[in-house]
Amino acid sequence: QVQLVESGGGSVQAGGSLRLSCAASGYTYSSVCFGWFRQAPGKGREGVATFYSRSRTVYADSVKGRFTISRDNATNTLYLHMNSLKPEDTAMYYCASHIGYCYSDIREPHFSDWGQGTQVTVSS
Repeated sequence: QVQLVESGGGSVQAGGSLRLSCAASGYTYSSVCFGWFRQAPGKGREGVATFYSRSRTVYADSVKGRFTISRDNATNTLYLHMNSLKPEDTAMYYCASHIGYCYSDIREPHFSDWGQGTQVTVSS
């Protein structure tokens, strides 16, 4: 049973930083794709960042240069480092995973397992 548990969300002022974590468990395969998504109130879920082709990364245009996705394979933990946060970054952030081919675009159908989310609120 795959389980993804996010943590690290909170409330910060614009310009601040947060680091989100996602603890992954239940995998029996070595080839796992991970990604981060977010959903703001009244909006659809948006892809934020993902790994593909082993360790290459891709980001949504709205977060390029401010967010960094990373992973610790020893502890099966995924991270999202968020800097220079803006009020428009306010959303529920979700970790997602998929066993198999890792796509270079960040779309919900490419992922099969999801965490419960962690809330990020950025005030101006």
